[in-house]
Amino acid sequence: MDTPDNPWPACWFDPDCRRCPRLAGFLDEVRGLYPTYHAAPVAPFGDPRARLLVVGLAPGMHGANATGRPFTGDHAGILLYETLHRYGFGSAPVSRAREDGLVLTGCRITNAVKCLPPQNKPTSGEARQCNAYLRAELADLGVGSLILALGRVAHGAVLMALGLKSSTYPFAHGASHDLPAGRRLLDSYHCSRYNTQTGRLTTAMFQAVIAQARDWLPAA
Repeated sequence: MDTPDNPWPACWFDPDCRRCPRLAGFLDEVRGLYPTYHAAPVAPFGDPRARLLVVGLAPGMHGANATGRPFTGDHAGILLYETLHRYGFGSAPVSRAREDGLVLTGCRITNAVKCLPPQNKPTSGEARQCNAYLRAELADLGVGSLILALGRVAHGAVLMALGLKSSTYPFAHGASHDLPAGRRLLDSYHCSRYNTQTGRLTTAMFQAVIAQARDWLPAA
């Protein structure tokens, strides 16, 4: 059940989860090195009744792992939150901290893996272990909802959670896939520092994806 400290259903998120020994042990180490960091599983952030669910990979060391909010405190969140604000999903263009008053409307952000992985790389086993949380979160999305996968790993996690074959729904930036129950999966390159600084993902490219999401949702 949800509690004041965890407003999400327990099947969506467990703040005390230690299902993955490697990740749990790594968080213990990080907590010792950075005692002011969140250094625990990171909860979804946003609208409980969202029709747009943004799925990332995992918390970053000095971003979500530090602040306790997805895509907050590191480079990856700069483009994401600015664009969500531009297209009417966010109350402000910058996410600074959990206490900054930012509100997402019609949108929620979650991660395929809820804990910081060493070198930002969860194992396939860890992705499978954590997938039950994403599966439950997806199950509660209404008819006509849109899932935005940021990167190939998030795309694969969504398909795993829905029991769908990756060969039927290939990943490509800007690709759109019709899903069961009247939902849709939209793909984007991850808004990581590497992708944005190398030009693999430009601001215009990402804005086009979020605009596509906004334009599709009212017709659902």
